[in-house]
Amino acid sequence: MSTLDVDLDITGMTCASCATRVERKLNKLPGVEATVNFATEKARVHSEAPVPVEELIAAVEQAGYGASLPAPPVPDTAEQTIPRDDELASLRQRLIVSAVLAVPVAVLSMIPALQFTYWQWLTLTLAAPVVVWGAWPFHRAAAINARHGAATMDTLISVGVLAAFGWSLYALFFGGAGMPGMRMSVTFVGTPQAGGHEVYLEVAALVTVFILLGRYLEVRAKRQSGEALRALLELGAKDAVILREGTEQRVPVAQLVPGDVVVVRPGEKIPADGLVTEGMSAVDESMLTGESVPVEVAPGSRVVGATVNTGGRLLVQITRVGADTELARMARLVEEAQTGKAQVQRLADRVSAVFVPIVIVLALAAFAGWLIAGAPLEVAFTAAVTTLIIACPCALGLATPTALLVGTGRGAQLGILIRGPQVLEQTRRIDTVVLDKTGTITAGTMTVTGIHPAPGTDEAELIRFAAALEHGSEHPIGRAITAAADGPTDAVESFAAEAGQGVQGIVDGRMVAAGRATWITGQWAIAIPDELAATITADEAAGATVTVVAWDGQARGAISVADTIKPTSREAIARLRGLGLTPILLTGDNPGAARTIADDAGIEDVRAGVTPQGKLDTIRELQASGRVVAMVGDGVNDAAALAQADLGIAMGTGTDAAITAADLTIVSGDLLLVPDAIRLARRTLGTIKGNLFWAFAYNVAAIPVAMLALLNPILAAAAMAFSSVFVVTNSLRLRRFRLLPAPTPTVLTPSRDTTPVHA
Repeated sequence: MSTLDVDLDITGMTCASCATRVERKLNKLPGVEATVNFATEKARVHSEAPVPVEELIAAVEQAGYGASLPAPPVPDTAEQTIPRDDELASLRQRLIVSAVLAVPVAVLSMIPALQFTYWQWLTLTLAAPVVVWGAWPFHRAAAINARHGAATMDTLISVGVLAAFGWSLYALFFGGAGMPGMRMSVTFVGTPQAGGHEVYLEVAALVTVFILLGRYLEVRAKRQSGEALRALLELGAKDAVILREGTEQRVPVAQLVPGDVVVVRPGEKIPADGLVTEGMSAVDESMLTGESVPVEVAPGSRVVGATVNTGGRLLVQITRVGADTELARMARLVEEAQTGKAQVQRLADRVSAVFVPIVIVLALAAFAGWLIAGAPLEVAFTAAVTTLIIACPCALGLATPTALLVGTGRGAQLGILIRGPQVLEQTRRIDTVVLDKTGTITAGTMTVTGIHPAPGTDEAELIRFAAALEHGSEHPIGRAITAAADGPTDAVESFAAEAGQGVQGIVDGRMVAAGRATWITGQWAIAIPDELAATITADEAAGATVTVVAWDGQARGAISVADTIKPTSREAIARLRGLGLTPILLTGDNPGAARTIADDAGIEDVRAGVTPQGKLDTIRELQASGRVVAMVGDGVNDAAALAQADLGIAMGTGTDAAITAADLTIVSGDLLLVPDAIRLARRTLGTIKGNLFWAFAYNVAAIPVAMLALLNPILAAAAMAFSSVFVVTNSLRLRRFRLLPAPTPTVLTPSRDTTPVHA
C-alpha cells in the first residue's frame, strides 16, 4: 500500500484559528494526518492510503480557504526576477490611505477646540472609506467564516469596527449627535460619560488603522523570518560551463545531468555536487558549513554545489543535480522543520480554536452585565467593543512558528540543520551525550604519530626508505607514511604486498621490508632490538598501528600511525559539560585506543569494542536507566543508534544513512558545533515559551480590563496590534544568535587508532 506525502500552499488564512480550521478539515478525511502552519502558510499532509490531491484541495476550499500545490521551481536564468509580494503591497496601500483619512477624524474627535459646526459630518465622510474599504479584508474573511459556521480573529475585528460605526450612524441620524454645535471629547482610560449623543467614528477608523498596521508589520516580519531559507535556496550557481568534445559551452544549471564535466574557474561557484577529475584548488564552503577555512581539493575530492572555487581551475564531473544535491537536501530539511509543529504549539492551537467564540460570549456578557447594573448604554457598548478588539488570539498563533522559522533558518546559515520542531523540546531534556570516535571526535584519517629509528639509523633515512616502499601501496597506513616524507620519494622496484602483513621491494638497490613486527621477525627472521621492541609494545598498547622497517637484514626502526583527535574536540567536550551533559565515548575500537582518545578529549566514561548492535543496545540501556540520550555519529554503523537516541546528531561529512537517521546535522562535521546546535535549539525553544507566556498573559490581563470598560477601544486596538508585533520581533532576535568563538589552536597529544595493517 503506497503512502501519500504532499505539501499544499494555503491562501486566505489570517490567524491561528484559520490554520486550526484547515487542519481539522483535512484531518477529517479518512487516514489523513495534516499539519498546517500559519506562519509558512503551508499544509503538510500524510496519508497511509493514496488520497487524490483534488480531494485535499476541495476539503480546504470547503473550509473557506484556498489551496494549491507548490509551484515547480523556476529554472535559474539571469533574467529571473523576484516576484512581487501582492499581499504586502495591498496591506501597505490600505494602511497608508486609511491612516491619512483617520488622522483628521481622530484629531477632530479628541480636541473639542477644533470641533466646528457640523464637524461630525466631515468625520463621517472621512471615516466611511476607512471602515468599508480599509477594513474590507477583515469583513470579507469574517463573512466567509460565518458562511462556514466559524469565527476567527477577523470576526472579532469586523464586528467591533462595524459595531462602532453602526452606533455612530444611529447617533448621527436618529440621536442628538447630528445636531449643529455638538461637542465631544475622548476618554482613553476610565468609564465613558453618558450623553446620548456620543459617536465612535474615531474608534472605527483608528482601530482599523492599528489592526492594518499590526497585520502589515506581522506579514513583513513573517517574510523576514523566512529569509534564511530563501537565502539558502539562492546560493546556487545560475549557470555552468560544460565541457563537451573539448569545447566549452555555458548552459543553465537546470540543464546539467549526472556525468557532465564542468569547468570551474577561480572565483566561480561549483554548479552542482560532483567529483574533481582534474586540477587542484581550495574551495570556500562557508556558505554551507559555516567553516571559514577553505578546503583543499584534488582529483578524487568530493565537492558540493554552491561552494566557491578560490584557487586554480577545476574540472568537476557532476554526480547529483537538482533536488538530489546537498543544497536542495539542506533546504528540504529546513523547510520540513519550519512546517512542523512543536508540542507547545499544539496547546496554543487548541486554545485558539475555542478562544474566539468565548470572547464573543464574554463581550455579550459585558454588554448585558453593564445594562443590568444600570449603566448607560454607552458604557455597556464600550465594554463590549473593547472586549472584542483587545482579545485577538493572533499572538498565540504566531508565538511558535515565527520563532521556529527564524531559529531553523539561522541554524542553516551556520551549518546546523534542525530536522523538526520536536527536536527543540528534546534538547531541553537531554542529560547524556554519547559520541562515536572515528570521524566524530577524531579526524578519521591515519597520521604518523611517531618515528622511532633504531640505534645507528638516521630518522630522515628511515622515513625516506619507508615512504619510497609505501608509495606503491594504497593502504591508509601506507598513504600516511608517504605523506610524512618531505619531497618526492625514491623509485621502488619489484614491489610486492602480503595482505594483512606488510610490503617489500627494492629501494636504492636495497631490499626493504615494512610491516607488522611479527611478520618481520617470522617471515624475514630479523631480530628487533630490545629498546625498539619496548617502544613498539608501548605504542601498540596505546592503540597505535606500528610498522617495522628493515633493510640489509636489520630492523632499522619503527613508524607509528594512528587516527588523531580533531583540534576542536577537547573544547567541544568541555562545552558539552558546560551545558550540563555527561559525555560517553562509544566505539568499536580496542580499549587501549579508545582510552587514549578519551583522555585526549577529556571523557571519563568509555565503552570500547562495541558492535553496531552493541551501540544500539547501549543507547537502550542508558534510556532504561532513566537517561535522556543524545547520540553523535557519522557512519553507517551509527545509524541505528542515532535513530534510537532521544536526539540524534549526525556529522554532515559522514554517510547518508547517518544523516537520514539523525534529528540534527552538523554540515561541517566539526564537533565544536554540537554544543552550539544544542544552544541554538534551546534558545529557540526558550523564545517560543517566552512568546506563548506573554501572549497568554496579555489576554488573561487584558480581557477583564476591557470588560470593566476601563479602556477606550482605540487603546485596545493599539495593544492588540502591539502584542502580535512583539511576538514576531522577539522571534527575530534569534537572527543575532552567534557561534561561540573557536579556541586558540594548541598542539594535542597524538591519539591512537587500531587499523589492520595492509589489509
